[in-house]
Amino acid sequence: MLAQERVKFSLIKPIYKSGGKSSPSNNRPISILPVFSKIFEKVIYNRLIDHLHSNVISNEHHYGFRSEKSTENASYVLLNEILTALNNKQMVGGIYCDLHKAFDYITHTMVLEKMKFYGVSGKIYNLIKSYSDGRYQNVVLSHSNGIESTWEKIRQGVTQGSILGSLLFLIYINDLPNLASTGTKIILYADNISVLVTRSNLENFETKIDNIFGYINSWFKVNQLTLNYNKTDYLQFNTKNSWDC
Repeated sequence: MLAQERVKFSLIKPIYKSGGKSSPSNNRPISILPVFSKIFEKVIYNRLIDHLHSNVISNEHHYGFRSEKSTENASYVLLNEILTALNNKQMVGGIYCDLHKAFDYITHTMVLEKMKFYGVSGKIYNLIKSYSDGRYQNVVLSHSNGIESTWEKIRQGVTQGSILGSLLFLIYINDLPNLASTGTKIILYADNISVLVTRSNLENFETKIDNIFGYINSWFKVNQLTLNYNKTDYLQFNTKNSWDC
């Protein structure tokens, strides 16, 4: 095996999240990567971050995996939007979406296409393409005496536990907040999406809720992502003297 191929092999150790322990879907697949792989990832990461910042590409409404953003920032924006609408006697509601295994369903081809769209080209583009191609993984069950699966080729998804994976995910969903129009705001934190809608009357409010939910659902389908309906909720905010809906 060539040295450049070895850095593309990773061990997957499932980390239990919640729910039934016998279900694979209730585990997070964390990758154990070679040290040299992380060195190459760091180089690519720094080049991409510099490109995104210098060209003001990163969407301002994404608060996950960014050094200058945090959950506190996202919470402040959400609360400020809601309270401002209520103070202005407007109707305000939130759609809170969760994507089903978003990191695992990202397609490599679409990631590369989005890279091109954002002006990533030349050697750095070729390096990212090489990084995505020909990767293999196997699963190690530490709680079952180290039982391992066979090595399988990775055909989609970004590597969880890697340096570069989270940034590739950000680039993948960077254009989602652009679906927002007047009276709506889409706020992202990792794979959690909050959509706020404000309107001054019930008819326009309900129409806008239906429209924006349809738009983001269409975006998910085009980008081959799936909405987790079990963890997706809608909440309308009211004060005591608010609208009687």
